[in-house]
Amino acid sequence: MEINFVTLQPIIALLAGVLILIMPRLLNYIVAIYLIFIGLSGLLGR
Repeated sequence: MEINFVTLQPIIALLAGVLILIMPRLLNYIVAIYLIFIGLSGLLGR
């Protein structure tokens, strides 16, 4: 089974949602890391 970014997105979203519910202060960091990851993966052609 090959794991790529499309299959990881729902898992990442679930983990981020749970972390935000537990610790709302993490929202800024989670969004920033997610946006950086999306931007880098777009630039690198994934």
